[in-house]
Amino acid sequence: MSKTILITGSTDGIGKACAITLLMQGHHVLLHGRNQDKLNALCDELATRFGSERVAGYCADLSILAQVFALAKAVSVEHAQLDVLINNAGVFKTAQTLTPDGYDMRFMVNTIAPYILTQALLDIVPEQGRIINLSSAAQSPFEVSELLVPSNLSSGAVYAKSKLALTMWSMCLGAQLKASGPCVVAVNPKSFLGSKMVQEAYGMQGSSVQLGADILVEAALSERFDEAGGLYFDNDIGEFSPPHQSALDQDVQVKLMEALERLHQQAKSV
Repeated sequence: MSKTILITGSTDGIGKACAITLLMQGHHVLLHGRNQDKLNALCDELATRFGSERVAGYCADLSILAQVFALAKAVSVEHAQLDVLINNAGVFKTAQTLTPDGYDMRFMVNTIAPYILTQALLDIVPEQGRIINLSSAAQSPFEVSELLVPSNLSSGAVYAKSKLALTMWSMCLGAQLKASGPCVVAVNPKSFLGSKMVQEAYGMQGSSVQLGADILVEAALSERFDEAGGLYFDNDIGEFSPPHQSALDQDVQVKLMEALERLHQQAKSV
């Protein structure tokens, strides 16, 4: 049965490969990008290949709170049901580390925006739906206060913190929704894939992004992930695995969820 699936950051890399794979399987794919021209070009390309009724595009800058919430509103207005949300968009290196709202760019795009988008779309995601959050093998401890202030740390250090925070809230929300759905799961798509992010961060080509796309498609659709709510899947080893041990710190979990919910409410009021 055809599903409606939103993929953030889907104008290149893993997100684009995932979108094409899903379209080839007959699904309805909602593309997201922050560059309108690039998004339009991809929508036109894929509409020609797969049919305009199965492709839609949404432009939003996920570093801006108001635009994250506007994206959710636009999707909700046009679609009564969203079967799968794949929070794929991410930032590693960036010349601009401060967002217009005063937050660190990496934490905003990698941790905060996916949470706000998820919460804002939950009403149209069915009980059997899925929220797939792109984590990483790079995870390191953080203080919740770091989400709210600009960081002077290296790109790699902030990226690893932001991905642990993403993994942590995925586990918390996934556990909360496990009985009622939808399934929320964090996935490391595979280290050193040949994405734009890896090329910019490490100056290397990396392996095929299709490896990452394939596990996202599996996470979105397969029975293997039916009971995966609150879990972490590590595609470097090809199985569900414990995340970084700091993700299990219950005190940090509580503080993180409280901080993210405050930001969610702030985005709603903008």
